[in-house]
Amino acid sequence: MEMNEKPHLLLIDGMALLFRSFFATSAMGHYFPNAEGVPTNGVQGFARHTMTAMSLFKPSHMAVCWDMGAHTFRNDLFDGYKANRPAPAPELVPQFDMTRNLSEMIGWKNYGIPGMEADDLIGSMVREWDGKSEITIVTGDKDLLQLLRPGVRIAFMKKGYAVYDFYTYDRFVEEYGITPKQFIDKKAFTGDSSDGYPGVKGIGPKTALKLIQEYGTVEGVIESLQELAPGVRKKIEVDMDMLFLSKKLAEIHCAIEMNDPIDELKIPVYDQVMRGLIEAEGYTMIVKQADSLFLK
Repeated sequence: MEMNEKPHLLLIDGMALLFRSFFATSAMGHYFPNAEGVPTNGVQGFARHTMTAMSLFKPSHMAVCWDMGAHTFRNDLFDGYKANRPAPAPELVPQFDMTRNLSEMIGWKNYGIPGMEADDLIGSMVREWDGKSEITIVTGDKDLLQLLRPGVRIAFMKKGYAVYDFYTYDRFVEEYGITPKQFIDKKAFTGDSSDGYPGVKGIGPKTALKLIQEYGTVEGVIESLQELAPGVRKKIEVDMDMLFLSKKLAEIHCAIEMNDPIDELKIPVYDQVMRGLIEAEGYTMIVKQADSLFLK
């Protein structure tokens, strides 16, 4: 990296990659058990996905962010938060710790804080390094769109390990007609069925977008209630508490202190020693992938 060049920080949504890798192969009955008979399909897919992203995006620094258990501060705010999520498949359960351990063994910088979601860690990293670093986020989670700003792009996983749908600040504004920060207000109205909170009953994405384009924020809409069509106004009045709660649930918490020096996030070198460590764990597919990407 040239002295005057900004670092390029790659932020990996660890759980998103692990789940995606697990389901991509388990759907066909492939679990790649290790010598002890424990499935490794998620672990190996996660590492191969991450390594491919590293070779494609050529970051200078990297961090992997993890959810730490199901209970977060959002569950304290709302009992129903993510309550509709099914329990993870038994073949996936042992792979949570295995994946994190592998990630640490490889030397990638890992973050996980009990009570916080990976989104909150990623958001706090974005706040910490905004303007000081180019940032690429790899995820499958649309909630992260609210973090877009100049110098930050999101690579949404699409197909295999190498196909992504890229969102930049400009693309978002062009497509949605609001700012990424206002995406939080839009979600306050629509809720999020996958996260289990309802927003305002009867207000869909189109109406929500129109309201935010016109009045800017949830608070702006409330101040102008008298101007709204009676039907819309009534829906909002009935669900006012849930509207404000939904906004709290939708907003990524970006205030965690993430003040590790950038050198701690440097990407480790893949060499024969590292290769041996990964091979000793029985992760043959990772070794094969890493060899082809980094030992050309």
